[in-house]
Amino acid sequence: MRNIVTVRSGTTAAPGAPGAGGGEEAPAERRAGPLIITEDPPLLDDLLRLCAAAGAEPQVHHAVPEDRGSWEKAPLVLVGDDAAARCVGATRRRGVLLVGRDQDDPQVWRRAVEIGADCVLMLPDAEGWLVDRIADVAEGVGRPALTVGVIGGRGGAGASTLACALAVTAAREGRRTMLVDGDPLGGGLDVLLGGEQQEGRRWPDFAASRGRVAGGALEESLPSVHGLRVLSWDRGDSVTIPPEAMRSVLAAARRRGGVVVVDLPRRVDEGAAEALAQLDVGLLVVPGDLRAVAAARRVASTVRMVLGDLRVVVRAPWTSGLDERWVAEALDLPLAGELPLEARLSTDFDAGVPPGAGERDPLARFCSAFWARALTGGGAA
Repeated sequence: MRNIVTVRSGTTAAPGAPGAGGGEEAPAERRAGPLIITEDPPLLDDLLRLCAAAGAEPQVHHAVPEDRGSWEKAPLVLVGDDAAARCVGATRRRGVLLVGRDQDDPQVWRRAVEIGADCVLMLPDAEGWLVDRIADVAEGVGRPALTVGVIGGRGGAGASTLACALAVTAAREGRRTMLVDGDPLGGGLDVLLGGEQQEGRRWPDFAASRGRVAGGALEESLPSVHGLRVLSWDRGDSVTIPPEAMRSVLAAARRRGGVVVVDLPRRVDEGAAEALAQLDVGLLVVPGDLRAVAAARRVASTVRMVLGDLRVVVRAPWTSGLDERWVAEALDLPLAGELPLEARLSTDFDAGVPPGAGERDPLARFCSAFWARALTGGGAA
């Protein structure tokens, strides 16, 4: 038998949060729910409640269905401990979980072996883990999104502009893209993209999120701007992201696949640390002058305590005697590339053109080259 363990985990999503009981999932994304086999009414009630919290619609049987295809094709099979004997002899397959309540019953392991279960789950301890597993099935989780964070080496370095350009470029090239504004004092990425009037949820709507957030519900709830989804700030006074909310929301965004771009503040508070922990790669944007390099060194030393893969993007113009390689060596960081000076950015913003929209502009070319390397196994630098 594979990995017979008793799983203990945390809680389910908070009521009212996307993915909690009653939250909706995009209909086109819904897949077949688990197969439940039990005659124990209290256990069945618990499993139905957990399926509802995960946004899944299960099939319920008292024994292995006569239509053996239901057993074999179900994405997940939850066998109540009371029904284990009736499942002996069923086709061996992955995704069978034996669920019970009696932690002191030594025979549960023998019954799990007899039906080829992947693991043994004891409720209520394993409820949080089981909700996550059922939700993975309901959402059809595949390869997680490549998640890139952008951080300014100093104020005004252009990190928000690069984050928007990376997201706009990825969306233009046909990738599922989410842009997350992790800097509450940055003025709002929706404004930079010209989408501040678009309807949809903003960060304050997710402040109470705990546990699992359904990825499809998150994506559908956010404003759509230039072919990508944007999670930014409203114009209120809220200036913090609770670390639990950042963890839940970014995990949901990553489960959707494609790419996720996160614009991060230079100060690393608890919320920013949660975001850094979920990044695949970070880009530190540093203008080519000595004061910027000195400031960026302090930022880099803090960020690298959480993020293992931090790279530098050096932005023109240059102070005499400096170049991009000197800056990278001074910071002891791999060089992700050079951003040339682009004088049209202010004019484009006034005209409602987002960063990265012009395919032939230097910023867009940089972003296209970055994604080409990062998404084809060539690394992000």
